[in-house]
Amino acid sequence: MRLDKYLKVSRLIKRRTLAKEVASNERILVNGKPAKPSKELKLGDEITIEFGNKNVIVKVTSLEPTTKKAEAVHLYEFIREELK
Repeated sequence: MRLDKYLKVSRLIKRRTLAKEVASNERILVNGKPAKPSKELKLGDEITIEFGNKNVIVKVTSLEPTTKKAEAVHLYEFIREELK
């Protein structure tokens, strides 16, 4: 699944266009490397998202999209949050 779509489906970022913009500005790292919105994710990938004053790090645990918002949390495992 593409990075931008995964971020939207998992509800880490609410809109796909915003996910594309953030990735294009190199504020998202996959396994420690800057990732483009079209990056294909695999199980076990570690995603670092740079928000304004913090970094959120999660691990991809599922790539199966779901239609229920409550189940979207099961697409990733929260690893840690780093304040800047």
